[in-house]
Amino acid sequence: MTALAGLRVLDASTVVMGPYATRLLTDLGAEVLKVEPPEGDVMRRAGQGGAIFAHLNRGKRSVALDLKAPEGREAFRALAAEADVLVHNMRPDAAARLGLRQQDLAALNPRLVVACAYGYGAGGPYAARPAYDDLIQAASGLADTIGRAGGGEPRYVPLTLADRVVGAHLAFAITAAIACRERTGVAQQVEVPMFETFADLVAGDHLGGLSFDPPEGGAYYPRLMSPQRRPYRSRDGWIAVLLYNDAHWHRFFGMIGREDLLEDPRLATHAARQANIDHAYAQVAEALAHRDTAEWLQLLSEADVPAAPVNDIAALREDPHLRATGFWRDVPLPDGRTLHTTAPFGRWSATPPAPPGPPPPWPAPASTTWKSR
Repeated sequence: MTALAGLRVLDASTVVMGPYATRLLTDLGAEVLKVEPPEGDVMRRAGQGGAIFAHLNRGKRSVALDLKAPEGREAFRALAAEADVLVHNMRPDAAARLGLRQQDLAALNPRLVVACAYGYGAGGPYAARPAYDDLIQAASGLADTIGRAGGGEPRYVPLTLADRVVGAHLAFAITAAIACRERTGVAQQVEVPMFETFADLVAGDHLGGLSFDPPEGGAYYPRLMSPQRRPYRSRDGWIAVLLYNDAHWHRFFGMIGREDLLEDPRLATHAARQANIDHAYAQVAEALAHRDTAEWLQLLSEADVPAAPVNDIAALREDPHLRATGFWRDVPLPDGRTLHTTAPFGRWSATPPAPPGPPPPWPAPASTTWKSR
């Protein structure tokens, strides 16, 4: 038994955000049936060998339906009649035209939860605009914040971060709506807008003194904005170190034989270090440059000072901790290849997730049905 065993999710979402949400549900045992357009999800053709699609859609089944054609919509409605959840990432106008709102499907299936994620919330001037990860990173203030912290121009995080963060919020909203339905018998439509959801993430760290009226200083959290907040260069590479509390700083300065730095008024207390964070981190950078990364990692571990290696993606595949905890999983694919993917998240004492399955092949079948409960 898995946590979401028996839950039927009809996934009409594409690209990253919606498929990531439903992949989280798949990992926990939900039966996810992915509805793709006749040409297939665009992510099948993105990246090297469709790798992103494979990770996002592992363990799902798929069906190709043209929702713009009457026969496609009829087949879709037959699946929706037996589903617990419908997920899509269409803008509200498009969902209304295709009859994908909860109010359109309630008579067909009164227990159906409809969960949708789109760019901008209803009622605002941006509501009809298309949205993609890059646009949300920009509009939310993240790209500008990265530029300010790096002393350069605005930049995007090289990760579909907005899609995945909002996708996780969508998965959370789905499970909450299902819990509500089980308690009250009421099914509902849940809408998760990307812009508002991700802007909350950025504002939580960086609204700063603008959080109050009257303002108590400016925006941006100084520690996170310090140009010295970065991986540090060691003698033979790079290392990540975070000295956060008094004990960390005292042990580190003792380790490098610089207890005298604790008498510097800019470094003596937590408040002083926060006010002079660039100077504080610069002292760390200077010290770390004189030993090799492996030596530092051993010394810092022995002193219980937080540190980590700076892995590239290839090194991540070989990380000894990830290998020891079973993080990496190998999934045989129907075409003879093997998918190196990740384990379902978390540890569950009573309902552990099953091993991940392969992504759906293409072309998808013209029609399908749910598995028997």
